[in-house]
Amino acid sequence: MALPVMPTVPFLLVAAWAFSHSSPELRARIRNHPKYGPSVRAWQEDGVISVLAKTWAVLAMSAGVGLSWWLGMPPWVVATQAIICTLIAIFVVSRPSRQRP
Repeated sequence: MALPVMPTVPFLLVAAWAFSHSSPELRARIRNHPKYGPSVRAWQEDGVISVLAKTWAVLAMSAGVGLSWWLGMPPWVVATQAIICTLIAIFVVSRPSRQRP
């Protein structure tokens, strides 16, 4: 079974959301993390996804679909994966790239 390539940030966003309800200390720890904190804060405050993150997300999803096709997965699997990834890519690309001033 082949799985599409998944970026890390969605899991961090879910963790930050869950911790905001259960542990404010862990939520603050994620939001203040030197590497991941800015992306999480930008998403939570303004729904922002950086251009670099958008680019990597779309490329990773495309590579996942391409790999499934190359490995000879059944056409319905590749088509389903392509449709889902296309819908996710449309959502990701439609998000703002910069926070409001």
